[in-house]
Amino acid sequence: MLSRRHFLTSLVAVAAAQAISPTISFAAEKRRIPWRNWSGSQQCFPEFRKAPSTVAELQEIITSSKGVIRPVGSGHSFSALVPTDDTLVSLSRMSGIVDHHPEKLQATIQGGTRLGDIGQPLEELGQALTIMPDIDQQSLAGCLATATHGTGAGIGCIPTMVEALELVTASGEVLQCSEQENAELFQAAKVSLGSLGIITKVTMQNSAPYRLKRETVWREFDEILEVAEDMADNNRNFEFYYIPFTGMGWTDVHNITNEPLGSTERLDTNDGANDLKLARDMLSWSPALREVILSTYMKTIDDEVVIESSWKNYANDRNVRFNEMEYHLPRENGLKALKEIREVLEENFHEVFFPIEFRYVKGDDIWLSPFYQRETCSIAIHRFFEEDYQEFFKAIEPILRKYHGRPHWGKLNKLTVQDFSRLYPKWKEFNQVRQQLDPQGKFLNPYLKQLFT
Repeated sequence: MLSRRHFLTSLVAVAAAQAISPTISFAAEKRRIPWRNWSGSQQCFPEFRKAPSTVAELQEIITSSKGVIRPVGSGHSFSALVPTDDTLVSLSRMSGIVDHHPEKLQATIQGGTRLGDIGQPLEELGQALTIMPDIDQQSLAGCLATATHGTGAGIGCIPTMVEALELVTASGEVLQCSEQENAELFQAAKVSLGSLGIITKVTMQNSAPYRLKRETVWREFDEILEVAEDMADNNRNFEFYYIPFTGMGWTDVHNITNEPLGSTERLDTNDGANDLKLARDMLSWSPALREVILSTYMKTIDDEVVIESSWKNYANDRNVRFNEMEYHLPRENGLKALKEIREVLEENFHEVFFPIEFRYVKGDDIWLSPFYQRETCSIAIHRFFEEDYQEFFKAIEPILRKYHGRPHWGKLNKLTVQDFSRLYPKWKEFNQVRQQLDPQGKFLNPYLKQLFT
């Protein structure tokens, strides 16, 4: 038994070393280990997996590797940004805060750092991220690549908080980018889909640590529509959810407070998703009865109040997996689009049970930001990961497009290069920069080749 355990321990140690070493890879064609994203909707069989711990190691990987190189973070994107059968590069060993400026409330953070690992260290330095999304497992570089956002009509996406970044290009060159240095590249690199190079460090403009009071209130759908615009204008962070086949949803607001930490009893959102699935399964024969029972139950749920440090109050655990499509629409079109989506969903897709998420984001001037030059509402629809999402998404996407939506870069969509070039005024300029930095397409996997070549 001891010999077998020793043998097993040795195998595990070798496998771990291969997984993290910048110079050792899985190269045997028949023994490639698959990579899959969080939901399982994207996968590939990379020949090499690299995890450098320094910029110098990353430079050597980029200049010596053959074929396509794709950076990978936490795998929380649903679109095909990552998959390649050549080389995947993880910055998981390039993580943490490397510098900070107390007076300016700025911190320089390595690109591989997960958002969930930033809050406590920043708080100890007297800083906090100005905004966070509702999932905190993404890497910081991945957030920039896809224009990850939170919610708040007066607050932009995470890339708008970037003061400077460090980029390693296809030639191995290390470029420092900011408004003062490589300014044009800076506007392109803040949201780049990982197509310009690999971002190794980011200087963030932060805030002083702050405490948020989160208030969750259950409401009927018609009431949510009536109050949404005013709530968006009068709260720091505001979003709402609609639950299909219930006529009900909930509003969520966050506001800065000095009140003491505390919380009412909280509903577990993962248990809630499982309960909605159970109701769907048991009452699939009668959507009307399903709505009566669920709406009656939801009207008994107490409102919630949670007061916590900002970084603890933004994010939720998402243990029930799903696939997602999210579009960013001009703010004036958001509620109209949502009403149409509800009609199509509840008339044709009785099997859907995941809530629809609706958020607000301030416009910006970043070339490939979906929020470029417009105040925005974001509508996200979901489908349980074990179920086919394609027909549902295919039915909803035309509504989002009709109202001039731009898809979230990390979420599923069917748009082509022609669509994107019409939606983004700076598309041509971005592609020119990309071509100059990576003329051989080293960072272009099959999906990105369709967009940029």
